[in-house]
Amino acid sequence: MRSFEHLADLPALIGEPLGDSDWLTIDQARIDHFADATGDRQWIHTDPQRAAQGPFGATIAHGFLTLSLLPVFFESAYRIADVRMSVNYGVNRVRFTAPVPVDSRLRARFTLRTWEAVDGGAQLGIEALIERDGSAKPVCVAESLIRCYT
Repeated sequence: MRSFEHLADLPALIGEPLGDSDWLTIDQARIDHFADATGDRQWIHTDPQRAAQGPFGATIAHGFLTLSLLPVFFESAYRIADVRMSVNYGVNRVRFTAPVPVDSRLRARFTLRTWEAVDGGAQLGIEALIERDGSAKPVCVAESLIRCYT
């Protein structure tokens, strides 16, 4: 995990990596829980037998499941010591560039793209590139907007 002392120091790091997350395995139980939470029970996600005969040869994670893991990935990638609270402000330019077969290991690589002062802190634009272990192509690329308060 990479550590930064002050939020105010980050503008000098625009264009630089913030850190890489730990690896996380996406098992069928996680996929099924996401399907239950969202109501998206399409067979390519939840029916291993049918999915084995489908285009991916196994069940795959929902794209939005992959995206929803950003907070987990952020938690292990970096910390800013003087930030007392962060909130999700939104996401720009999301692309699901490759499938995530069940039991894949994922991690995120974060790069600071923008820093904008807001009352009580800053809004960070962070490029998130989510990788699948063993694949040359990322599974998701997005710009996450995070409001950090000191």
